[in-house]
Amino acid sequence: MARRIDVTGAGGVRLAAWDFADPPKPGRRNAPGVLLLHGLMGRASHWADTARWLGERHRALALDQRGHGRSDKPVDGPWDREAYVADAVAALEQLDLAPAVLIGHAMGALTAWQLAARRPDLVRAVVVCDMRASALGPASQREWEHWFGTWPLPFATLADVHKWFGEDDPWVERPHPSRGAFYAEVMAESADGWRPVFDPAQMLASRAAWAHHAHWDELAQVRCPTLVVRGLDGELGRAEAQEMVRVLPQGRYAEVADAAHLVHYDQPEAWRAAIEPFLEDLAPD
Repeated sequence: MARRIDVTGAGGVRLAAWDFADPPKPGRRNAPGVLLLHGLMGRASHWADTARWLGERHRALALDQRGHGRSDKPVDGPWDREAYVADAVAALEQLDLAPAVLIGHAMGALTAWQLAARRPDLVRAVVVCDMRASALGPASQREWEHWFGTWPLPFATLADVHKWFGEDDPWVERPHPSRGAFYAEVMAESADGWRPVFDPAQMLASRAAWAHHAHWDELAQVRCPTLVVRGLDGELGRAEAQEMVRVLPQGRYAEVADAAHLVHYDQPEAWRAAIEPFLEDLAPD
């Protein structure tokens, strides 16, 4: 059973961290720390499978980032990069995980490499999963705003959530079968049906940072070993991923076949096979 640990983030925002180890291993307190950071609209539970196998050798915890999951969703934010990075720093320090391996998907990966660039003392290594370093452009924000407007809210049942995101979503030409399950985890039942646990306006504010700005400079400042992982059909193209590896002082590359953007959700076994050798190669402290 998952155990929740509350963390106080930047500005006093209450964050929920989750320990999925079942049961906790003896001596795990002294095991190498891992912090798992989900992507935009995600939640810590999306890492449950990864956290459980990591728990065999590591002290791995997953964080519900601000505005997501069971963490606070402050009306006034902030939703900038500084707040997300400061929250992750607070989690590392309060959970006594540092120096830790940061494993991030999409937005969580950006948080991971920005933190590693700014606070190298807290980070042993980084895994970047399907996140671009280039700016997406302002049109991307408009497309996302339109996409949120197409959601047929409220969904009557969770089965409807699975079907819409897994089959009917007009924004995705060929949705991966796991996509419906991914979005079902970020829905909660209300009086009139099922709605997202996040505020779409807050999600748009959060993603503005990489819609309008590139993050190559900070990537180049990450001195620790860093693995860039992409889904073969994901949002991070091979050429950009390989350029990210070239820019990183200690960059490595892996890709996962038959996976789209939600790599660890689409192909959990192949995802494990891609990152486990990297973790095993890390030099002991």
